[in-house]
Order: sequence, then C-alpha cells, then structure tokens
Amino acid sequence: MAMFGARVIWGTKMRPSFRMLSFVICLTLGRAHGQTLGIASSAPVTSIDPHYHTFAPNDSFGAHVYERLVTRNAAGDMIPALAVSWKVRDDRTWEFTLRDVKFHDGTPFTAEDVAYTLNRVPRVKNSPASFSIYTKAVTGTEIVDPHTILLHTAGPYPLLPNDLGNIFIIPHTLGPDPATEDFNSGKNAIGTGPYRFVSYNPGDRIEMERSDDYWGPKPYWKHVSYRIISNDASRTAALLAGDVGIIEFVPPTDLPALRKDSRVTLSEVVSNRSIYLWLDHAHDGPSPLVTGPNGEVLARNPLKDLRVRQALSLAINRQAIVDRVMENAAIPTGQYLRPGSYSYVPDLPPTPYQPDRAKALLAEAGFPKGLRVTINGPNDRYVNDAKIIQAVAQMWQRIGVRTTVEAMPWNTYVARAGKLEFSIFLLGWGVGSGEGLNPLRAQLATWNPARGLGTANRGRYSNPAVDALIDQAMGTMDDGAREKIIQKAMKLAMDDVPVIELHLQKNIWATRKGLEYEPRVDEATLAMGVRESK
Repeated sequence: MAMFGARVIWGTKMRPSFRMLSFVICLTLGRAHGQTLGIASSAPVTSIDPHYHTFAPNDSFGAHVYERLVTRNAAGDMIPALAVSWKVRDDRTWEFTLRDVKFHDGTPFTAEDVAYTLNRVPRVKNSPASFSIYTKAVTGTEIVDPHTILLHTAGPYPLLPNDLGNIFIIPHTLGPDPATEDFNSGKNAIGTGPYRFVSYNPGDRIEMERSDDYWGPKPYWKHVSYRIISNDASRTAALLAGDVGIIEFVPPTDLPALRKDSRVTLSEVVSNRSIYLWLDHAHDGPSPLVTGPNGEVLARNPLKDLRVRQALSLAINRQAIVDRVMENAAIPTGQYLRPGSYSYVPDLPPTPYQPDRAKALLAEAGFPKGLRVTINGPNDRYVNDAKIIQAVAQMWQRIGVRTTVEAMPWNTYVARAGKLEFSIFLLGWGVGSGEGLNPLRAQLATWNPARGLGTANRGRYSNPAVDALIDQAMGTMDDGAREKIIQKAMKLAMDDVPVIELHLQKNIWATRKGLEYEPRVDEATLAMGVRESK
C-alpha cells in the first residue's frame, strides 16, 4: 500500500499489529513533513521562458523560480521584491534601489540585469502575447551603481512600478537574445526565486527544488511537483487520493460535497479576473460567424451597432449563470475590476436581465426576426467555460438569436482568436495590477503595437474618446486625479459595450487536511503560500 509516496509491503507471513501499523504511518508522515508538495494546476504552462507569454499559469509557475522588482501580496497590494525601494526623481525619471542577492547560479544580481531584462522583453521571438506593453514606457536605462538604476520615460508615467510588477528579472550572463528553447530545457531557467528549476515535461509537470540560499523567508517545502491536471474531476480525485496537496480552480459542481468533507480545507476570495464575451469590432462588412435569421450573408457587421450589442447583453441573466452554472463561485459584474479596487466604478453595475427590452432593441436595429450567431470558447481554461457559453446560447435563443456553440481546447482556441476568426467569443482577464488602466490599455485601447496599446484587444474595439482618456490618465501622477480619469474612461467604454461582462470568478483552492492556503486575488497558486494548518 502507498502512503504519501512511500511504499510499505507486508509479506504473507507477517501481519502487522495495529500499533506497528500506526508507528509506520507516523514515520511515513514524519518523513514527508515539509518535504514534497504536489500542486495541481488547471491549465498548462506554455513555456519556462518568463517573457514568452503573458499567461496566468506561466506567471503562477514563474513566481517560484524568478522574481520581479516589485510584487504583490495576496490582497493585491504592491510590495518590494528585488527592488527595496523606488521613487520619482523628476517627471521623466524613476530611481530603483536594488536588493543585494544572487541568482541560482551564484551570479550577483545587479542593475545590469535589470537593464538587460528590459531590453530583452520586446525581442522575444514568436511570443503569442508579449510583455512589451509593460516595458514600452522605458525610453532608457542608466546604471548609477550595482544596486541603483534610473529608468527614463518620455514624460510623466505613474504606472512604471505597476508595470515592472509583471516582469521577471533574468541574469545578463545569458547573453544576447537567449532562446526560449533554452529556458524550456532548463539551461537558461535561472532566477533569484525561492525555488530552482529541475525539469519540464510540457503538458504534464514541472519539478522544482528549494533554493536554500534564497534571500527571503525559506520555503517550507523542499520539493515541488507542479502538475498539469486540466480535467476538473481528475484534479479533485488527485486531491482526495493524496496524490497532490493542493488544487486550484475547484470545480463548482464539487463544492457542496467538498465543503462537507473533513479531508479537505477550502479557501476562497473574489478574484480580480472577470469573464466576458468579446464582440467583433474588426469587420465593417460581414462578421465571420454572424448571419441573418435565415443564414443570409449580411452586408454590414451587426455587432458594430450599439443597439445589437446592448440587446445581447440585456438578454443574459448573469445571476442565473452565477447560481446554476457557477454554483455561486462567482459574482455578476459590469466591469473588469473587483469591488474595492483602486479606480473601481461604483455606478457601473451588472447589466440587468431585460429580454423584452433586448427584443425591442434588435427590432429597432433592423433585426425583428433576430440573427444567427456562433459563440466560441475554450473548454479547458476558465471555470465552467464551455457551460457558460451554452447557458448564454440558450438565453439568446429566447430573444430570437439562433445560437450555435463551439468549444475547443485552449491552445487551438487562442490561436484562432488571435487571427480574428471569431465573432463572439469567451475570454477572461485578470487585472494583475489591481487598477483600471491595466485592462483599458491592454484590452480597450485602439490596437497599436508600436505604442504597446491594445495588445490584448482581440475584438479590435476602437473609441478615440476612450483612447484620449487613457493617454491623459497615463500622464497624471496624482493618484486621486488619475483615479477619476480612469473611472471616466471605464464608464465611457463599458457603456459602449465593447465586451459583454459576465462575472468575476471566485478563486477557490482545496488543500488536503492539515494544510492551508492563503487565498490570492490574482489566482496564483504558490507553494510558498501552502503551510500546515495552525
């Protein structure tokens, strides 16, 4: 029989007494104590390269091996990491004072590594979603001494510390243009974090060992096995079987039973990730997957009509989705931000469920007999993603919008979404910085790669008035004044229905009995946050 990874085999001539068996169990648990932690991740890590892909599972894993200049605690508050402090020198200069630490290979961390990293980020080849949006503002770097660096910007830029909170630092000794493949092999997987990289089996698991030379609090676990278990039922089964110590994105359907299970401890918090439907703003002519009620090709994309977008939003019963599909593991929302966040808009509630008004708006827009549409979405990325689009499809049928649902694996899905192949499609966005300029710049600003704006604007929404407010906010150093501008921009944008916001997920983790996890608004699953219960 197996006990937490240890094997004890009893011969046929030897039957253990209860006392002996108890002793062996205690011995096994004692050896396992603080040694190995199995983590079940719900989505695959696409690369060990920390600058390859702005993807939450990559960031969650990356925080074990690499570190940023600034980071965030479980509540989302910005705190020092590799930078011990930072300040504004003038309208175009930030000064960062760096920590005296070493990389895993023994190389000292210095200002040269910061300059090297910032230069490398926009040069990563074949990135499916670049981190360059977070480095665009830096027009130059100036090394004062090994532990002081000046970062220059084109003008006032209050968000620089927030932006750098997304960039993992790597050593300059890796040389010019280090290849992503060399990170995946482990050759370049060198950071200053609490864990050292050991191995990577794509789609299966990543192995890590504690760095005993880590400058911060020593990790509790000596070895971490970061496993990819995308199937919801399989994650829960792995926890109950003792194969892993913690699972993320606990399936809502399992919550009622797990809440009553003495073998399990749950921890939860409202997430900074909203789930929403992108709408096609890219095509003025026919939209790829929208037709008239009889399947006829339309000369103009109906999703460009605000009344159609409003109708589709009004036809969705968000509370029903939260109650029946999400099993209350979410809250309805009308915006990207969680309540209480900096720049959250108090007077921007979830869109009410008004199907009769939705029908009237469709008729007013010239579609009294409705439309035919396809909703696309992943079936292995967000909590109940495929079920959500099924529920929305049923609601739209009731207002005369005949809806087909097509769900597919994330890797296939995200590639097609990036090519603008869909008309209406489900995505999620986690506001890692905890403030509204994050989604405004990345999602709702007009697509402008040269400026690092709209880099995640997969619907190609464009509103010059929103763009102007984004620019204004990005140049406003006063926090209070900037917050009002951000709120104005968010309200203006969301009233235009560029996306249809549905709900904010609740981040829910389950740990085996005897362990606990501090829930995080950023949904990261970190071995550093798993401890024995108090």
